[in-house]
Amino acid sequence: MVDSVVRQQNTVVLQPGVRIGTLQVPSSKSQLHRLLICAALGERPVAISYRGLSEDIAATVRCLNALGAKITVSEDGPQSVLHVSPLDRSSSPSGVELDCGESGSTLRFLLPVAGLLGADCTFVMQGRLSKRPLAEYGEQLAAHGMTLKQEGDRLKVSGRLTAGDYVLPGNISSQFISGLLMAFGALQGQSRLQVVGTPESKPYIDMTEAVLRQSGIVFEKDGLQWTVNGGQKYALPESLQAEGDYSSATFYLCMGAFSEEGILVKGLDPASAQGDKKALDVLERFGAKVSRTEEGILVQKGVLKGTEIDASQIPDAVPALSVVAALSEGETRIVNAARLRLKESDRIRSTSAMLRALGAETEEFPDGMRIRGQRMLKGGTVDPFGDHRIAMAAAVAVCRCEQAVTVDQPDCVSKSYPAFWEDLGSLQRV
Repeated sequence: MVDSVVRQQNTVVLQPGVRIGTLQVPSSKSQLHRLLICAALGERPVAISYRGLSEDIAATVRCLNALGAKITVSEDGPQSVLHVSPLDRSSSPSGVELDCGESGSTLRFLLPVAGLLGADCTFVMQGRLSKRPLAEYGEQLAAHGMTLKQEGDRLKVSGRLTAGDYVLPGNISSQFISGLLMAFGALQGQSRLQVVGTPESKPYIDMTEAVLRQSGIVFEKDGLQWTVNGGQKYALPESLQAEGDYSSATFYLCMGAFSEEGILVKGLDPASAQGDKKALDVLERFGAKVSRTEEGILVQKGVLKGTEIDASQIPDAVPALSVVAALSEGETRIVNAARLRLKESDRIRSTSAMLRALGAETEEFPDGMRIRGQRMLKGGTVDPFGDHRIAMAAAVAVCRCEQAVTVDQPDCVSKSYPAFWEDLGSLQRV
C-alpha cells in the first residue's frame, strides 16, 4: 500500500481515503500559555507535564525567560515536563527583546506582565502578527502607566502598569481580557475591568478564570465586570498535567465523521473550559455520531446534512468544520466570522480557497461563508497561506477526495501541532 502521508521537500502528499484509528493529541496550548504565565508569577517552582511543544508555546517560554523566569524542559517517558522557576518581580528588565514569533497569545498576554515588571523591552512580531488588532488594548495599558510605540514588526514597551479601572470592547479579542485578568492579582491596589458588548471567544475567558482559580487568585465577577485585589499570591500546584487540546483534536474528530468505525481521540477532558469543545456539538448537528466515553471521544459516520455555524465562539474550529460542511447534504452557512479575517491568514479567504482548490462550492461574505455540500471532492493542491489550521483542514478533506491532496508549506503546522503529519500517518487508511 502506498504510504498515506508522503513528506517531500516543501510539500506533503496525502493519499485519498477515510481514516480510522486511535490517537492522543498534544496538550492544549491555550491552557499551557496560561499555566506558564501564572506559574511564572508565583513564588515557587512548578512542573507542568505536557505532550507536544508548539512554536507558540516555545515563544511564550522564550519571552518569559527573557523577562527573568527560568523555564527548562525535561523528558519524562512519552511526555515532557516544563520546569518553571518564577520571575523576580522586584527587578525591571531593561533592553531585552521578546520574540513572539506569530503568537498573538504570547504578545497580548505578556504585555501586562512586562508592565507589572516595569520592563523596558521590545516585542518582536513575525508573520501577520504586527497587523492584528492592538489599538484599544494599547490605549488601556497607556492610560495605566505604560508607553507603547510600534515601529513595523517591533513594539517598544516601557513604564510600570498600575491598578485601576479598565474598559475594553468585547468584540475584538478575548486575549486582551485574559491578559489583564492574569496580571491584576500581581499589581498593587484594586483593579476593575469592564467589558463593553458581547465578548468574542468567551470560553477562552472561562479558561483564564479556571487557571486563576487553580492558582489561588480570588476575583469577583458581576456580568462583564471583574474586580481583582492586588498583592495576591499565585500558587499553582507544584506539579500538574496540561489538558489535551480540543483545537488539535477537532481535525481528527471531523475525519471520524466520514467513516463507520470512526476515530477515537484520547486525553481530552470532558469538563474542560476550552472553547473548541463546542465543535462536538456542531458535528452532532451535522449528523455525525459522537460518543463521549471514559476512554476518549469517538466520532463516527452519520447522515451528514448542512447546518448553520456561529463562528464567534469557535473561530479556530471553522476550517475543519468547513470541510464537513463541504461533504454534507445541502447548504451550510458560517456566520459571525468577521474576526477570522484577522488570524494567521484571512481565514474566510484561505478556507474558501482551500475548499475551492479541492472542488467544493463556496461563497464568501464579509463576515462568513456559504458552502454547498456534495458527496465527494476532487483532490488537488492546497496553498495554506502559511496558516497551520488551513493545512490541517486539507488533511480532513482528503478523507473524501477522489485523488490525492498535496499541501504546500506543510511545516506551518508547527505553530500549534509539530507532529501532526506523523500522527496523521499513524491512522489506518481504508
